[in-house]
Amino acid sequence: MSAQTDLDSLEHSAATAGSPALSELEIEAIDLFISLIRLLGMPKSVGELYGLLFVSPVALPMETLMDRLKMSKGSASQGLKLLRSFGAVKTVYAAGDRRDHYVAEMDLSHFATNFIKGELQPHLDNGLRRLDRMEQLLGKYSPENREIAENRLARLRHWHEKGQAMLPWLLKFLVT
Repeated sequence: MSAQTDLDSLEHSAATAGSPALSELEIEAIDLFISLIRLLGMPKSVGELYGLLFVSPVALPMETLMDRLKMSKGSASQGLKLLRSFGAVKTVYAAGDRRDHYVAEMDLSHFATNFIKGELQPHLDNGLRRLDRMEQLLGKYSPENREIAENRLARLRHWHEKGQAMLPWLLKFLVT
């Protein structure tokens, strides 16, 4: 589905129900964060939640997020849980209301740092174990095929080393 179709769908669904229609600013922020979140391999709902919270001038309870975004309770709950685990949203007290209210954390370096440490680093660590295992399996190849496999494995190791070398730099860049 194209970004414009996503925008049209958001605008139409909010306008046809009892909740206030999403503003153009909200739609643009949501679309921006959907694009970024998809790059990270996360569900679209996470981008929708963060986008709306990012531009909201007030803390919003989950029910309002669900209503405004036409999102199921399960998607909203899981998305908010994920965003909280990465430090991208936090709960705040709302006088007279027992529900949790959410606000976007404006310092995205926490989100990026937690994502790198919690998602990216484990993938790289797993990749290293797989490369080691692949190296052990090279002995099972015939000599003519082993050379090709060794060259390709060397390329994979090089890419892996570059990725590992970038992480500390990336973390330092995001924190400063």
